[in-house]
Amino acid sequence: MTKTVINPSAAAPVAGPYSHAVRVGDLLFCAGQIPLVPASGQLINGDAGEQTERVLENVRIILNQEKLSFANVIKTTVFLTNLADFGAMNDVYAKYFTAPFPARSTVQVAALPKGANVEIEVIAHY
Repeated sequence: MTKTVINPSAAAPVAGPYSHAVRVGDLLFCAGQIPLVPASGQLINGDAGEQTERVLENVRIILNQEKLSFANVIKTTVFLTNLADFGAMNDVYAKYFTAPFPARSTVQVAALPKGANVEIEVIAHY
């Protein structure tokens, strides 16, 4: 099986030895995105809602590179450092995804890279 690495030039730099996304067949597996500003690579200051918006805009950069949209996303995993932020995250999330919604898991984690409060990874279908 052939895999194609996707590293959009418009995306924030990765923080380690991984790719922004990998295409295998008709599936795109996107690495977890945190709220980094692409131009600077710096984490945004802001609440969970603002961080979720930046995260999903970072996801959009990857999807756009592949001529996909949020409608192509079939599964998401949301990582929060505090489940009390679920409502704020969900309010922003609902602006990006419409019915039929992708499957989703949401989990609380002890910490995220660079001190982020939100990370989201997605799987999309071509």
